[in-house]
Parts: sequence; C-alpha cells; structure tokens
Amino acid sequence: QVQLVESGGGLVQAGGSLRLSCAASVSISSFNAMAWYRHASGNEREWVARITRGGATYYADSVKGRFTISRDTARNTVRLQMNSLKPDDTAVYICNADSYGGEYWGQGTQVTVSS
Repeated sequence: QVQLVESGGGLVQAGGSLRLSCAASVSISSFNAMAWYRHASGNEREWVARITRGGATYYADSVKGRFTISRDTARNTVRLQMNSLKPDDTAVYICNADSYGGEYWGQGTQVTVSS
C-alpha cells in the first residue's frame, strides 16, 4: 500500500518561505513522476509543480520562479521550496505520485499566507 505523507505547512507572512516535504512509503524511483497540487477554499484543485523520474521539472505559471520542486531518493521524499509567498498561495498542498499501477494522493498540509 503506497502512502504519501506531507509535512511542513504552516502560517507565514507574505514574502516569507516554507518548505514542504512528501514522504513516500515506497521507493520514489518506482513512480513515473511526483507532483504537488493545491486546493484553495472555493476553488478547484490546481496543479503546482511536477518532477519526473528522469528529474525534469515543470511549474505552473503562477509559481514559476518562486517555487522549486526537488527529490531526495535516499529518503524517498519530494520537497517543495516556496519563496516569496503571496496570500494567493494559501491552500492545502497535496502530494501526488503517478505510477503504472495507479495514482496516489496524500492528505495534504495547510499553507496560510497572511498579508
């Protein structure tokens, strides 16, 4: 059973930084890609960033230049470094893993950015 557990969320002032982590219960090298999504109250879930098995990274325009996705294969962890945070970044951030066997989701971690 694949489990994804997010951590690192919290309350931060606008302009500040947070680093989110997503720990997988299996080797992340088994996934085709891992990604971060976010879900703000009243909005649909939004894709934020993605890292492929080969290490290629992709970002939503809204976070490009501010967020960085990375992975630590030794710890089976994917991280999201978020800088220059804005109130519009407030959301539950959710980790996603895509494999040939299916798609997996974490429970999410709340990020709140105050103005």
